[in-house]
Amino acid sequence: MTETKIKPITVIIVEDFKLTRVGLRCALNANPDIDVVAEAEDAVEGLKLIERYKPDVILMDLGLPGMNGIEAMIKCKEMHFDSKIIALTSHDRSEEVIASLSSGASAYCLKDIDPSKLADVVRDVSTGVCWIDPMVAQMTLNALPKIESVGVLPEKSSSDGMVPLTEREFEVLKHLVMGKSNTEIAKELIVSVHTAKAHVCSILQKMCVNDRVQAAVKAVKEGMV
Repeated sequence: MTETKIKPITVIIVEDFKLTRVGLRCALNANPDIDVVAEAEDAVEGLKLIERYKPDVILMDLGLPGMNGIEAMIKCKEMHFDSKIIALTSHDRSEEVIASLSSGASAYCLKDIDPSKLADVVRDVSTGVCWIDPMVAQMTLNALPKIESVGVLPEKSSSDGMVPLTEREFEVLKHLVMGKSNTEIAKELIVSVHTAKAHVCSILQKMCVNDRVQAAVKAVKEGMV
């Protein structure tokens, strides 16, 4: 009987430092389910390769020469590809996190991330999960104005007709902003994965957004968490 081969997750790396590119490529290609198909040292070359290969995932350095990573992500999304973007940076500034997610990134990773964890992030992001380095996420949340009431979202959040979240949904939203998957949320709240997924779906509907990334961006921008 012929075994069915699972198509690996295709990845393109856009990073200006060669040593970093080599390290990323070797770390990811060590996983049989991940295939780095191309590399670029600047955004212009990267966009050409993205258009050619249409990868599942793009690792985009934010500090690129010329056109920076944020601009490149916006250009990439204008191309209407389904590629998921992981923002890579050496910095942990909260404004970069918000700018990256607002520009189309599905994940925000510091470059000192453990190679095995990066592979996990690539896998998660390829399935539509939003992920932010936990330390950066906590720093971003700490930089936002504090909300006194934890029962429902503030009134300003419903100015666009949004239905207030329940206390449990608000708790799920905080985990969602930190990039946790439904499985991780379920474990944190001691509920089933099905229940966690139901809460996430309800949050997306009430917040009038299409996916987890948009929910996370809106939550951070409007100080909901």
